[in-house]
Amino acid sequence: MSGRDSVPGGLALIEALVNTLDVGTGADTLDTADGRAAFALAEPDVPAARALREALRTVCLAHAGHRPPGDGSVPLLDRLLADAPLRVTVDPAGAAALRPVEEPPGLTARVAAAIATATADGTWSRLKACEAADCRGAYYDRSPAGRRRWCSMSVCGARAKMRTYRAKRG
Repeated sequence: MSGRDSVPGGLALIEALVNTLDVGTGADTLDTADGRAAFALAEPDVPAARALREALRTVCLAHAGHRPPGDGSVPLLDRLLADAPLRVTVDPAGAAALRPVEEPPGLTARVAAAIATATADGTWSRLKACEAADCRGAYYDRSPAGRRRWCSMSVCGARAKMRTYRAKRG
């Protein structure tokens, strides 16, 4: 999952969370103390964080044009974020922002605030998941048309193109 450019705002948190699991190897950094510390998680919080991570991955796949698994009912992410109340805050200059109600905010509340902000500024749908089945890493699509398919053209994209080339020749 290379080729990551800087991700705007709170989307970096979401990208980092989705990328805690290496789909190809099964390695999960949430299994480590350092991995949990990066998200201010205690060990009992890990199952909920994993559920949130995979719900986010499903939405990122949908952003990339992949049909999400399931029956099309209310997405799991919607249900998970329902427990993350936000409030509008206004700074002295009059700028408004959404903030988690709870202090300190938990991971789900921080993700909800990041999604709300990214939706308002039009960047949410550009956070996608790699088309490669052995990757599925999150990345921010900076392409002008917003049609990037892989987290890295030099890695996942090159592999996909080579598979297509070999299939046509073989």
